[in-house]
Amino acid sequence: MFIDSHCHLNYKGLVEQQAEILARARENGVSAMLNISTREREWDDVIGLAQEETDVWASVGIHPHEADQHIGMDCAKLVAKAAHPRVVAIGETGLDYYYDKSDRAQQGAGFREHIKASRQTGLPIIIHTRDAEADTAAILTEEMREGTFTGVIHCFTASADFARIALDLGLYISLSGIVTFKNAQDIQDVAKWLPTDRLLVETDAPFLAPIPHRGRTGEPAFVADTARFVAQLRDVPAETLAQQTSDNFYELFTKASR
Repeated sequence: MFIDSHCHLNYKGLVEQQAEILARARENGVSAMLNISTREREWDDVIGLAQEETDVWASVGIHPHEADQHIGMDCAKLVAKAAHPRVVAIGETGLDYYYDKSDRAQQGAGFREHIKASRQTGLPIIIHTRDAEADTAAILTEEMREGTFTGVIHCFTASADFARIALDLGLYISLSGIVTFKNAQDIQDVAKWLPTDRLLVETDAPFLAPIPHRGRTGEPAFVADTARFVAQLRDVPAETLAQQTSDNFYELFTKASR
């Protein structure tokens, strides 16, 4: 059984047909999904779905794109909301210098507040990084010295050097449908050597549908295609990779139950 470790079930493109999306995921062997929040106004809806569906879990966080709209967001707010029994992670958070939709200093400040919340709650942090490897690595390294925390680099698109830094810090790495793209040779190379016990798979639905679904709205059912592709890269049976990544999910997101 596969696990989609990162999706946005409340986003446009999925929310309009949520029941059908969930049914297709289950039919395709997806046993659990982590529904990610990116804005404070989404928190109640994301948690609400997790309350209704036993195979859906929730996160609370602010995407770096939204940092300027959440100036007052601090560790205390995140910690308070994360107390809900269906919330198993903090994030997504991090740095995005590709679009620069929020001030970079504000992105960094928000990232650090999420890390503090991760430490206080013991919940893993879900990290988004795009065109910001050096600053992401610096913040993670500095903050880890202040006190350890767990987490995952979601939708990995960074360099092999960054992957090694993340792994050295004890973090996990999650592969999305991007790994299946023809121009993703560098990511595929990293996917081949990632430690078995630090690997996750995801869809980031409704984005980044993998081959053979390119051009369609992504959905959790497609995580099976990504997992099978990664299994081929690593020369292991798909069933083995499914078991490994599922075990890793529950090892990282300890508040989630099978």
